[in-house]
Amino acid sequence: MNAERKIPQHLALIMDGNGRWATLRGKQRSEGHIAGMEALRATVRNAAEMGVKYLTVYAFSTENWGRPQEEVDALMELICKGVEMESAQLIENGIKVVAIGDRSRFSAKVREAIGKIEQMTAAGEQMTFILALNYSSRSELTAAVKSIAERVKRGELQCEAIDESLISESLYTAAIPDPDLIIRTSGECRLSNFLLWQASYAELYFTEVLWPDFDRKALEEALEAYAQRDRRYGLVK
Repeated sequence: MNAERKIPQHLALIMDGNGRWATLRGKQRSEGHIAGMEALRATVRNAAEMGVKYLTVYAFSTENWGRPQEEVDALMELICKGVEMESAQLIENGIKVVAIGDRSRFSAKVREAIGKIEQMTAAGEQMTFILALNYSSRSELTAAVKSIAERVKRGELQCEAIDESLISESLYTAAIPDPDLIIRTSGECRLSNFLLWQASYAELYFTEVLWPDFDRKALEEALEAYAQRDRRYGLVK
């Protein structure tokens, strides 16, 4: 990969296609999620090596609770196992883990695993790895509006003081820059309730590659496409 290539500071991923990958191979959907975890492990390492500073992945949406219970249970188990298996490697590579989303619906075991990996990797400075878990952008925005409304109600905030910066500071991603590039795998071309506010000026890249097959070459192709984009933010150069 060309060393002079523009690298997005913040890369976000919608990891789609685990189920289809498994079905095409006559496997259980849970096996697709296991293969997807391997792809995620490699992508975290590759992104850090390429100079990405923030990597956000849509790991579990609020809508995912509607999937078969067996599949949900398998995903929860993967989260816990992933934390246990990857913690040493993440610490060694200086990768800080942060989770965003509503944790209240997770079991105590899952909440403990998430809190543990955040604490253990807190000193990482190479890259921040953001896990969107039980995440919904609409729910995030609704919670932010409620929080701001409560501050106005208590007299702590005047309506005139509400601006874009205040809203951004009220989101889960308050301390994280907006994504520069959002990649979605499996050929679907939508954001599916992911980082809607933050994605206002993000470049979007859609690939037919199913997530378990998303390797270093696929990532490099996405970054090559991003490097060719002319980001004007509504202005004229």
